[in-house]
Amino acid sequence: MSLIKSISGIRGTIGGRAGEGLNPLDIVKFTSAYATLIRRTSTLKSNKIVVGRDARISGEMVKNVVCGTLMGMGFDVVNIGLATTPTTEIAVTGEGAEGGIIITASHNPRHWNALKLLNSNGEFLNAQEGNEVLRIAEAEDFDYADVDHIGKYKEDNTYNQKHIDMVLGLKLVDVEAIKKADFKVAFDAINSVGGIILPMLLEQLGVKHVTPLYNDPTGDFQHNPEPLEKNLADIMSLMAKGEHDVAFVVDPDVDRLAFIDEKGHMYGEEYTLVTVADYILQHTPGNTVSNLSSTRALRDVTRKYGMQYNASAVGEVNVVKKMKDTNAVIGGEGNGGVIYPEAHYGRDALVGIALFLSHLAHEKKTVSELRLTYPNYCIAKNRIDLDASTDVDAILAKVKEIYKDEEVNDIDGVKIDFPDKWVHLRKSNTEPIIRVYSEASDMEAAEQIGKDVMNVILSMK
Repeated sequence: MSLIKSISGIRGTIGGRAGEGLNPLDIVKFTSAYATLIRRTSTLKSNKIVVGRDARISGEMVKNVVCGTLMGMGFDVVNIGLATTPTTEIAVTGEGAEGGIIITASHNPRHWNALKLLNSNGEFLNAQEGNEVLRIAEAEDFDYADVDHIGKYKEDNTYNQKHIDMVLGLKLVDVEAIKKADFKVAFDAINSVGGIILPMLLEQLGVKHVTPLYNDPTGDFQHNPEPLEKNLADIMSLMAKGEHDVAFVVDPDVDRLAFIDEKGHMYGEEYTLVTVADYILQHTPGNTVSNLSSTRALRDVTRKYGMQYNASAVGEVNVVKKMKDTNAVIGGEGNGGVIYPEAHYGRDALVGIALFLSHLAHEKKTVSELRLTYPNYCIAKNRIDLDASTDVDAILAKVKEIYKDEEVNDIDGVKIDFPDKWVHLRKSNTEPIIRVYSEASDMEAAEQIGKDVMNVILSMK
């Protein structure tokens, strides 16, 4: 059993003893702590908190505990039912709510679940707020409402359509061009909430030929839910038959998006954001942002339009802050997360799909031809296991000194930018390891530069 408490929420495996997994007692404690933070800090005083969930088997149980606890804390609950993470985010602002809880373990396997915590803007809590939730939970520093002030409960199942309406209303979503292109589209929704909302979106975008795969929202995931090539053999085999123009793959809460081309090849999850950004920058001059571990291709495309690229620390909340600080017109993360401020400040696969199809319709290229128009990079991912007593910060400081003649960024670990490649070192907050990400123009070179820096570190031990 596992229970992981972090500033971004609480996640764990279902079952086990209190404190060992994500069970009702721990759900009550952390929901109560979150509600206490909102009560103490919110300026809206609408008394509403939105709850949405993905289709995990444990979702109904977790939802009932969360909603009951929020009512016990005196909040009125708006349960939007089976809904994506971005749908829940826009429901928070749509309801004028003081916050929201998304019940999803994102790309984790079926026996996991989690609580993602939102502020009144429908955005994730920042580090200070997240730490305060952890402190309140640890101290059990919360009070429940008396019988006359228990919260109310209502269900609102309209937000899937409201989300789609928002996407269709974006100026750069060209429904007429998509209809005219007459695309044949497949998708893999991993038997979660994408199976509900993606057919609705595609139909309203004018896509007449749609082949769904694993679109029954039972929570019984048919493969590892992280949208990586090693997990997507079925949808890739479907596409290899040559009967579709593109396939979309989402994770269980539909904030990550990957493409598969007309030949059955992975487009590259890193290139989801790059491609959408290219389309946005053609029509909307402005800055871009991604995190330090994302592909350099976004920087290259941004500079092609004479605009400025900025890197943030890893984590959606950090990307969003940098986007706001730099007035970025598009941003996100290399894991297929597209954040388009014209819609909202959250990763949103629906927005990504609509903008990608608009771009594809305008370019009049196949998906594989479109991919060839972007700089090609490959990212290698490795790790260094260390003793629990190792001073990881001291190691990273030494690495920074060794590579001081290169371009070094230390806002999140240490990233070393060489002229034609880079290496990013990040320490784990939960175990004694250093994660090593490296990128170059081909995988062999990416692996080699990563190993070169790893050998430098290992020589220090």
